[in-house]
Formats: sequence, structure tokens, C-alpha cells
Amino acid sequence: MSVYVLIHGSWHAGWCWRKLVPLLEKDGHRVYAPDLPGHGSDKTPTSEIFLQSYVETVCKIIDAQDEPVILVGHSRGGIVISQTAEERARRIKCLVYLAAFLLRSNETMIQLAIEDTDSLIPSNLAFSEDRSHHFIKDAAMIKEIFYGDCSEQDVDQATLNFVPEPTRPIETPLALTEENYGQVSRYYIGTMRDRAVSPMLQRRMIAAQPCQKVVWMDSSHSPFYSKPNELANNLTNLP
Repeated sequence: MSVYVLIHGSWHAGWCWRKLVPLLEKDGHRVYAPDLPGHGSDKTPTSEIFLQSYVETVCKIIDAQDEPVILVGHSRGGIVISQTAEERARRIKCLVYLAAFLLRSNETMIQLAIEDTDSLIPSNLAFSEDRSHHFIKDAAMIKEIFYGDCSEQDVDQATLNFVPEPTRPIETPLALTEENYGQVSRYYIGTMRDRAVSPMLQRRMIAAQPCQKVVWMDSSHSPFYSKPNELANNLTNLP
């Protein structure tokens, strides 16, 4: 059995994995789905959050395990698992990018996100006056962007739990080396009906950072809601 650490994306928290966690646990796996700083139950002010803040949170979980973990990152979670792998390469069995930002060293997430002309996020994004956080300016667009194939109940619950997203992490260039990050196996689960991180951008990132295996799901940006059983099956059959 494996240890899974599930890292949520922007505006979300550990609650987004609520359907997936019991499916993995049912098969005997240990699963951790933390709230990153400034998300969910963690009330750290957005102005005090850096990419390293996320990395330190994940490292604490990894360090407490008695075996290497499978580190899964959704969307913005991709930059978190990449930078964590640089610091804990020998403690990670593999990285799984779920509709996630798969960046090269020195790239920033905001750079690639703005270039994603097929995504609905850039045209619907707004920043606070001090630029410490950003948000979707029209809540009516949240379903179309993130949850196109999800139930209304799931959409309503998710929307109620959205929080402002800290800006510094997505503006921070990743610092990755072949000696550390480059030694960890990478897998990618793509989402073919994604309006947040478009299939075009996902393919572009995979081409620039090849993975051991790529699986495509016919889903929106949030298969943990719309297709949790298929997602669980994909995760357990990747490594």
C-alpha cells in the first residue's frame, strides 16, 4: 500500500478531495489532504504567504512518514509538488500532476497562465489593491471555469468554500535541479474539457517536461468531483 499526499489548487483547500480520499483509503492506502497556508482552516494572511510556505507545510507531512510518498498536485498544486521534490527528492516515490502546472526551473506559474489563451481564467481574474491576493471577479463564471461536468451540489459547496488566492507563490520562479527534482519520476493526468488549465497548455508543458506516463480524462478541471472513481483508478495504476 502507498502513502498519498494530495495538494489542492488555487482558491481550494483539502475539502476538494472529499470524494477521492475514502476511495483510496478503502484500498488500504494512507491519504493526507492538507489545507495549505491561507486556505481552508488555515487563516494565515495572504500577504504573509510565499511558495516556500506551501513547501514547508508539505515537507512536514512527508518527513513524518516511514516510507516515500506519492505526491499529487492539482492545478496550482503542481508548482508546490515540484518545488517540494527539489527539497525532498529521496522521500518521494513519484509526482503526479493532475491538470497541473508542470513548470521548468526559472519559470513562474503566472507567466504560463497568462499565455494560456484557451483558458477562461485570465479574462476573469482580479487582484486586490495591494496585489497580495487574486480572485475570480465574477462568481457566476466559477462553474464554467472549474466544474463544467460537476453536479450543482458540488459546485455550490465548492463556491462557498473559495478563498482569496495568495499572489506571491505564482509569481515566484521555480528553482529546480536535475540532481534533485530531476531524479523523481513524473506522471501526468490531463483533463480534456478543461477551461482553467487548457488541454493546449497541458500538452505544451508535458512536451517541455516529459513524464513517464500521461493519462487523459474526459473531464473538466475537477475530476475529483465529477469522476472520482476513474481518478482513483488512474492514480493507483500510474506508478
